[in-house]
Amino acid sequence: MELNLYPTLPRKKDFRIGILGSGFIVNECHLVAYRKAGFNPVAIASRNRDHAVKTALLHEIPQVHENYEALLNDRTIEVLDIAVPPNALLGLIKRACERLTVKGILAQKPLGVNFGEAIEAVAACEKAGITLAVNQNMRYDHSVRAAKTLLQNGTIGDPVIATIDMRAIPHWQPWQAELGWLTLRIMSIHHLDTFRYWFGEPQRIYCSTRPDPRTDFSHTDGICAYILDYESGVRCIAIDDTWTGPAREGCASDLGIKWRIEGLNGLAIGTIGWCHEPFTTPSTIQYASKGQHGFQAPVWPESWFPDAFIGTMAELLCALENGTQPSISGLDNLETIALVEAAYFSAKWHKAVSPRQILVDYQHAAQMERMREEILKELDPNRGSN
Repeated sequence: MELNLYPTLPRKKDFRIGILGSGFIVNECHLVAYRKAGFNPVAIASRNRDHAVKTALLHEIPQVHENYEALLNDRTIEVLDIAVPPNALLGLIKRACERLTVKGILAQKPLGVNFGEAIEAVAACEKAGITLAVNQNMRYDHSVRAAKTLLQNGTIGDPVIATIDMRAIPHWQPWQAELGWLTLRIMSIHHLDTFRYWFGEPQRIYCSTRPDPRTDFSHTDGICAYILDYESGVRCIAIDDTWTGPAREGCASDLGIKWRIEGLNGLAIGTIGWCHEPFTTPSTIQYASKGQHGFQAPVWPESWFPDAFIGTMAELLCALENGTQPSISGLDNLETIALVEAAYFSAKWHKAVSPRQILVDYQHAAQMERMREEILKELDPNRGSN
């Protein structure tokens, strides 16, 4: 059976790509994947130029710019790959939009520090005519794509229940201590986006969180459990456990990410290879339908990290080539961000929350702010003038 494991690649692979950022995800994933696919990264800049130089040497990137501004001013760049902390993301997107030089932007997730910033980023790109894609790369994990195919071709039948169970100790970044949040916007966002990719938009989410005992900075969302309700009846359940027992403190460990989809006609079970060493361990899938006597278990050599990052950039380049919107567009990603925000509110309020309500509430708040500004301007006609 054809499982559609691999993304469609652009016919034109020599789009000139500029990289903003030189951290782990750029070195170990983005640039490794782009070289495999034959894409064309030609310039890089970072907050630390020495880091950018090392990255350029390692991945044979010909141009190192002095800073972000210099790369943004490089009019030969056609596509920006922005892989910086979320509190720096919106500013770089806006500055790129002001220059009107690039055709497309691939932005790291999460798209800003909150829903409001994500909307600003999408609006800025739409106004500038720049195609925005968001690096929701778990959609391009090979087992996740295979599961999507099984849902589409009826092998599983109508879905009844789906689960993702993560027992992992992620590599948290220093900027997370500054922002004060942990799992929902960094790891759960992958799983929430995957549920959306598989099943569409849920009606509501119920989420419960607690701090991770190992993480020494203040946060609420270390360990997260959540349920997604769908109008069709399917229920999605995830446990994102970043403690996993005292695995780093001398206890035997059981790390991994497992997923499962049960349908009326069949069953699919998979693993995500990222949690194993080395990072190139492939994901897996096994599936069966009624009447079969055993599981089908295809194998492939690629893994989520780094190979799925071919898919996100390919999606953007194909969109530019064809004059279409990528499936991981900024506009689509607002639905994922709204679901993440709804999870935070659910955990805070101890009740189920509709992601649709997040958008409605934001629009209402923005309207009220505009009315407030208009009233204040009537009272003070000089308000806002230089």
